[in-house]
Amino acid sequence: MRKDRFTLGFSPCPNDTFIFDALVNGRIDTRGLEFDVYLGDVEDLNRKALVGELDVTKLSMRAFGDLTARYTLLNSGCALGRGVGPLLVRAKSSDASPQEPHRVAIPGHYTTANYLLGLAYPGITDRTEVLFSEIEEAVLSGEYDAGLLIHENRFTYEERGLEKIRDLGDFWEETTGLPIPLGGIAIKRTLVREQQELIEALIRESVEYAINHPEASNDYVREHAQAMDPEVMRQHIELYVNEYTVDLGDNGRAAVRHFMTDGRAKGLLQPGAEDYIL
Repeated sequence: MRKDRFTLGFSPCPNDTFIFDALVNGRIDTRGLEFDVYLGDVEDLNRKALVGELDVTKLSMRAFGDLTARYTLLNSGCALGRGVGPLLVRAKSSDASPQEPHRVAIPGHYTTANYLLGLAYPGITDRTEVLFSEIEEAVLSGEYDAGLLIHENRFTYEERGLEKIRDLGDFWEETTGLPIPLGGIAIKRTLVREQQELIEALIRESVEYAINHPEASNDYVREHAQAMDPEVMRQHIELYVNEYTVDLGDNGRAAVRHFMTDGRAKGLLQPGAEDYIL
């Protein structure tokens, strides 16, 4: 059934609000389409997608791996690249071996960060879900031996008194030679193909507008970045918004295909559609 109004989910993190600002705040022509925005933490978005609540949504690539029968991945809006992976950290005063932490705080079961942790450290089974923004403090308090950091926390952990055990993005790049696909924008397969393609085009236009007019989104980004330091906000956007965000390209699509086929071959991802990308 055709419709002109869609639910759209993304996170309040600077990279997402930066790229979606033009789409949701009328800076580009949406060609008659309207969007009801839902803002949520990445694991919240993952779980909503697992029950099909959102028409278009940001997802962890790990979550998308279980949802290819329901959603297809758009070529624009992805968080993918080199040097962007999650960091496994511990308190600097910790006596635990940096190679073998036991109790680890993770930002969500369905996050790509947790997926990579399982690949790099299959022996770490004591994992507890903690809101990503609270992981630093949870590790510093001694509640966990280590924590898995994503988003802006990769820019603040050292000044908070934490040290890196391993960059799991480096692990991925060293073992695959490919950029790490952290997440992407997925759209329901039940939508009319013409509208899927139009929404993909609109998201690309929104990303390009943001890159070409970087100041335009400042208010929207700051509104949702809470008390984030402006320099950290800038670093966050520069790290996660890149050429792959505009379009996956051949290299990006190859990275996504490897993620899916390797995960399924290892029994870590659910079987599903083979045409992963629109």
